[in-house]
Amino acid sequence: MAATSANSSGRRRRLGEDARRAQIIRGCITVLAEDGYRQASLARIAQAAGVSKGLISHYFSDRDALMEQSAMAALNTVREQMSGRIDLTADVPDIIRAALRQVVQLQRTNAIEVRAINEVVRNLRQPDGTPRLDLRAYEDLYRGQERMFRRGQQDGTVRDFDTRVMAVTYQGAIDTMLGYLESHPETDPEKFADGVAELLIAAIRR
Repeated sequence: MAATSANSSGRRRRLGEDARRAQIIRGCITVLAEDGYRQASLARIAQAAGVSKGLISHYFSDRDALMEQSAMAALNTVREQMSGRIDLTADVPDIIRAALRQVVQLQRTNAIEVRAINEVVRNLRQPDGTPRLDLRAYEDLYRGQERMFRRGQQDGTVRDFDTRVMAVTYQGAIDTMLGYLESHPETDPEKFADGVAELLIAAIRR
């Protein structure tokens, strides 16, 4: 089923399913960032996306599914944009330093996506009350980090270690750092990021 959308000339154009789904997700991310999880009703999301509420139900099984997919889309956006700001061909220690500095700037560079992710992670629950988004949501990140560490081992810039253990440790350090900075806004974020980076590098340097 293809839906339609008005262009600048007032004519209607047909949107494919992927484009329409992306449009709804963008609307959801915006509402989450502006109004929060509790206020992100399907009606409000439909308004922000410029679609009917019924159309959302065609593309997403329920509100929870839309929330989960929107959070994952926001996470992918952050990851892709961060990758574009970092020289991924550099030595692994240099990538870690640059990446952590980029991470602490996310509230400035990707504030909408970060707020949307946090709203979903903190509020979306399974029927038994456990978080719907847990560490399994990091799987793609872990795999990318493992590839980075393996390259460093191959080129001799880092020592031998279990790359999955290090990827989980690395991401855990990032999450803890962000949580600390959020609750301690007086902290210099770049100085703190540099300190965390040097500890991680010291643990893996050959």
